[in-house]
Amino acid sequence: MSDFILYNARLIQPGYEMVSGYLHVVGDFISSISPGEAPDDLKGERIDCDNQRLTPGLIDIHTHGIHAFNYDRGSEHLAQAAAVLGQYGTTSVVPTIVPSIGKDFLQSLDAFCRAIPSITQVSIPGIHLEGPFVAITGAACETRDGDVTLLNEMLDACHDRVAVMSIAPEVPNIIPVIERLVECGITPFITHTRASVEQTLAAMDAGATHATHFYDVFPVPEETDPGVRPVGVVETILGDRRATCDFIADGVHVHPMAIRAAIAAKGYGGVSLITDASFGAGLGPGVYETPWGYPVEVKPGNAPRIADPDHPMVGGLAGSALTMDQGVNNLMQWLDLPEEHVWAMATRNPAGVIGAHKKGTLDAHTDADLVLWAEDDEGLKPIRTWVAGETVYEAKRI
Repeated sequence: MSDFILYNARLIQPGYEMVSGYLHVVGDFISSISPGEAPDDLKGERIDCDNQRLTPGLIDIHTHGIHAFNYDRGSEHLAQAAAVLGQYGTTSVVPTIVPSIGKDFLQSLDAFCRAIPSITQVSIPGIHLEGPFVAITGAACETRDGDVTLLNEMLDACHDRVAVMSIAPEVPNIIPVIERLVECGITPFITHTRASVEQTLAAMDAGATHATHFYDVFPVPEETDPGVRPVGVVETILGDRRATCDFIADGVHVHPMAIRAAIAAKGYGGVSLITDASFGAGLGPGVYETPWGYPVEVKPGNAPRIADPDHPMVGGLAGSALTMDQGVNNLMQWLDLPEEHVWAMATRNPAGVIGAHKKGTLDAHTDADLVLWAEDDEGLKPIRTWVAGETVYEAKRI
């Protein structure tokens, strides 16, 4: 059983403060935390943090994979992804599956969810079903009318391991779907939508109050009356106090100014960081073959781009290559916010969105999912990551 003291640390309390102090881990949870020096009589292995930042682990609530591993390809890819996520400071992940309804789909969901308990290198609060009850395709999403019977079949196949389902407010018969999700404690995500104000408000009244990869696949309404600005789902999310949102903070999918606008409307506490990562996240520059039948090019500071000269969308986006640690560094540069507010967007805020109340903070009796960070000219980098009190990543010492 783990029993160690992290001392001489700059403790980040997301949303609140950064203080010098120590933290005591016993088993898989934080036993105690306090500013100042660790008492001499406190039992446990002592680890000197050398005045580096110590934060809760990063929580990615919308992601399709990492490196060349894709969650749609099954539990083996999930296990391989889990082995590398710690090096990016990610200690909790909600793997995203894009439902492709067919004869073997429910069996695939069953097998994937049955494998989750065997994963120990990252915490998995549940999975995310991105569809099929959305209005606009994209990232291979299907578009189907709301169907509570189909929903229940998917939930049964997942053995109570669904944490999130993405929906679109304008899909026919979507309100009963949202109400069923809320009844089951599953967070509905609004996305892949061109919903009207009225449709969005109806979905929020039913319990869908979070928008994922905000602005992306939220088309601007057509101007039908010249001189009258159209208003739709985006403005409704920004203008309703109940709503929260998340962003792909890679500087490509969403302009930093759009993120600033959302924070101005929602406050830092209403905005979360996601990666929506797929093939290429965390890989070095290069051209890589993918399971989609075409190569993609990965470059620093860009998203993966289709690299097949014969593809009709050559040069177009092929998902996200963002990692959570890079997302945090980007937000630190773009936003005029206290550092602890930025950390909240990658820890406490996403934990709150999915109801993972023992994660995302540094408090006694919460999960010992932790990251120790070093800082250099390139920004902040994880140097040690713990999940449930166990080290899952430690940077090589030079």
